[in-house]
Amino acid sequence: MAECMKLLGGAWTPNIVWRLSGDPRRFSELRDDIPRISAKVLSARLRALEETGVVTRSVISTSPPSVEYALTELGRELVPVIQAILNVGTKLAHRRAAATR
Repeated sequence: MAECMKLLGGAWTPNIVWRLSGDPRRFSELRDDIPRISAKVLSARLRALEETGVVTRSVISTSPPSVEYALTELGRELVPVIQAILNVGTKLAHRRAAATR
């Protein structure tokens, strides 16, 4: 559990994995999807996720060349975990809202 939480506990990491849970995305698309993340942090997180085997980076031979990021099989295994966290977070938010009424 510690290894998984170390990975998911990084700032922005769950957001990046979640945004990649559909189709592969280009760097600029991820920046648009996560507007408050800086290019420097996004680049660092993607590099770290690539090093841990969660994300692949593919250079697309277009003019100019572009890069796409996608989840690996290991990365896809994180999606249900993040979905469960989202579900619990939603329930907690509803409870908090009901308690303040």
